[in-house]
Amino acid sequence: MAERIRLGMVGGGNDAFIGGVHRIAARIDDRFELVAGALSSTPEKAQASGAALGLAPDRTYDDFKQMAIREARLKNGIEAVSIVTPNHVHYAAAREFLKRGIHVICDKPLTATLPDARKLVKAAEASDALFVLTHNYTGYPMARQAREMVAAGDLGDIRVVQVEYPQDWMTEEVHNKQADWRTDPARSGAGGSIGDIGVHAYNLACFVTGLELESLSADMQSFVAGRRVDDNAHVLLRWKGGARGMLWSSQVSPGNENALRLRVYGTKGGLEFAQEDPNYLWFTPLGEPKRLITRGGAGSGAAAGRVSRIPPGHSEGYLEGFANIYNEAAEAILAKRDGNALPEGVVFPTVQDGLKGVEFIDACVRSSGRNAAWVDLP
Repeated sequence: MAERIRLGMVGGGNDAFIGGVHRIAARIDDRFELVAGALSSTPEKAQASGAALGLAPDRTYDDFKQMAIREARLKNGIEAVSIVTPNHVHYAAAREFLKRGIHVICDKPLTATLPDARKLVKAAEASDALFVLTHNYTGYPMARQAREMVAAGDLGDIRVVQVEYPQDWMTEEVHNKQADWRTDPARSGAGGSIGDIGVHAYNLACFVTGLELESLSADMQSFVAGRRVDDNAHVLLRWKGGARGMLWSSQVSPGNENALRLRVYGTKGGLEFAQEDPNYLWFTPLGEPKRLITRGGAGSGAAAGRVSRIPPGHSEGYLEGFANIYNEAAEAILAKRDGNALPEGVVFPTVQDGLKGVEFIDACVRSSGRNAAWVDLP
């Protein structure tokens, strides 16, 4: 076992859901050790959160810039940092660590605004550090299986890509930490459900199919009175090369908990993947019975196998998907540390994927504001 990668964290203090998810994911494969943090924008909460996690007082910081400066100077300072703040902090925090050569693992979306996304791409390109974006659903073994099958031509030429991500937790007015920042455009960005979960659906569709979006037409609503960002969105998609599709994201659909679902259809067959049943992938060759491919089972290939941990029939899902992104990041960081090439098969979302996601959100907002007019992607 190689020495653990020294990890810091920005955000993710007491009562922050996603910070705990990232910390669990970073430890599942024993590749990282959390040694420093700027865990809250409130100094008192930052100190209390650091103490609760067992961080040394002198490595529990009141702000991320102070942390970046000091950790870069320490002999055993952090090698990588997880950024798990609300969206509007991503750019400023990532920039501070990138310019000091510290690898960045950042939650999605990349930034709250398109100008910040473009500036962050430049900062990442100017840095010798890696940038990893935690679109965790790309870490699911059966998403990797689907990607492998599309690339191998099992579906033929792709014609239709349907993806949806409905939830119900914001069907009524909600006031808690998670809802408050997600419905505040100053912190979330202009996109509501489209920026929170729609961008996950879009990223997964791109990851599995390898297609690039050409243009879109978006019809977005704020059904809950007074809500300042969308809580439901329907988006028509025109992919380069001629494929067509639709994307639906909603946080006001009772009966749906976390129902991310992708369907891809080509000239030779179709695939169906549902996040709530993540160990299964349905494949239907044209004119033949539907086939169930299970994680680690017959028909499951190398791409799924290298990110599976336990035998078939034992469930893997959300936390393991995140852990797979962290494991891929660890492989890339250690390869860079040793001056080696990226190991074969290692795949993770990059800053460029993040830019595409923010471009998608921005295009949806502009299209919906123009009565669902068609908008070209950059």
